[in-house]
Amino acid sequence: MEDQRPFPISQRSAEELLGDALPQEACRLIEMLEGGGYESWVVGGFVRDVLLGREGHDVDVATAAPWQEVRRIAEGAGLRVHETGVRFGGVTVSFPEDWEGRGTGEAGVAAIEVTTFRTDGPSADGRHPDRIDQAASIEEDLARRDFTMNALAFHPGRGLIDPYGGLEALAAEAIKAVGDPRVRFKEDALRILRACRFASQLGFRLAPATYESMVQGKGGLAGMSTERISHELDRLVLGEHIHDALMGTVDGLAFVLPELVVMKGCPQRTPYHIYDVLEHTAFAMERMPPTRLGRWAALFHDMGKPAAAFIGPDGREHFYAHAQVSMALARGVMGRMQMSQGFQKKVLALVEHHDDAMEPTARSVKRMLARLGGDAELLRTLCHLKRADALAQAPFCAERAVLAEELEAILDDILAEGAAFSIRDLAISGRDLIGCGVPKGPRVGALLEEALEAVVDERVPNEREALIELLGL
Repeated sequence: MEDQRPFPISQRSAEELLGDALPQEACRLIEMLEGGGYESWVVGGFVRDVLLGREGHDVDVATAAPWQEVRRIAEGAGLRVHETGVRFGGVTVSFPEDWEGRGTGEAGVAAIEVTTFRTDGPSADGRHPDRIDQAASIEEDLARRDFTMNALAFHPGRGLIDPYGGLEALAAEAIKAVGDPRVRFKEDALRILRACRFASQLGFRLAPATYESMVQGKGGLAGMSTERISHELDRLVLGEHIHDALMGTVDGLAFVLPELVVMKGCPQRTPYHIYDVLEHTAFAMERMPPTRLGRWAALFHDMGKPAAAFIGPDGREHFYAHAQVSMALARGVMGRMQMSQGFQKKVLALVEHHDDAMEPTARSVKRMLARLGGDAELLRTLCHLKRADALAQAPFCAERAVLAEELEAILDDILAEGAAFSIRDLAISGRDLIGCGVPKGPRVGALLEEALEAVVDERVPNEREALIELLGL
């Protein structure tokens, strides 16, 4: 993990780190709330990330004040208050740029989520507690949180409290549920995906009892909204440690991505592979730049191999047309996740062409550009996918990774030259063809495609007169 802080870390050192990192706005807000008689603490991901040496972003404050009192106190100090979660006792306090207590530089924050200490009652739907009660203390509030590393609280004057072993979990790089994990996942099944996502982002492992309860309780994800599931999966695939996370949590992910289960343990009996389909996929994902498009394409690119596999007369395993099967499975997953049609189209194009042979020549690169509708960034992502795919195979396949890098370099040269690789780049248009006597209709498009193919193949320059002569007009 980049810049991860060494552990174990002492309580005193932790408090010093948090004190240095805490934005001035948070300190002032806590002062205001406690000046009104309401105990308040910084909680959640900010505390965890600072202790890990990661940049702390969003600051959350838990307070004994009811949300109405938070609003009264904050607005009385010239702050803005937005009722973003009053059902759960939460509001967002924002700090105008001209507010006198606003911090300066990177340490400043624009807004802070403030939530009243609370305990959650039982949940009939596995999503929302049936009843929310105000908690008597910060310790009671922390008891309802998901994982011990997120059940830490810091006060700029009173220091750090850690009632559930959060520092120990950070030291062990472990994701461990607070209290009984079965209860935590029954309260909110989305915590199963949060655990998988944290494993991908932080490189932590799941504590055995926590993971066992995740697998046992994964059916509760049936009640989760598609939006919440998709949000967690997007963050999962972008994680720095996606390989270990995917391999270590596949059975927990199985309810929302059952396609992964078939990939697990599916051998690839060819000289080109040394991993099963799932682990090859996990390595390919980790070797992709962390873009949403590229990582999802890497997840899908070989998903169809288990269904396409057969042993040929040569004794080798073959996966003919696996890209087509992978596309069908990818459509199913992306449809379930309600991903946009534009995003789906790009992912499917990458899966379809990830195994296409490309020579390291301008002509070959231009041809692929044309097949991709002239989308240069899509082709760049395809080059990245080819490289990641090769690096996740047998060691001798690394030569293919070098080829993918050469293809990207050629793409850069083509873009610098301003060469034509789509119909819109041609020196003639449909209007020109109609002006030359071609009737409106499909014939116009067919002629433009013919002209583009000739330009891409470098049989004719991209010049108006040369193209009209080529088309015999």
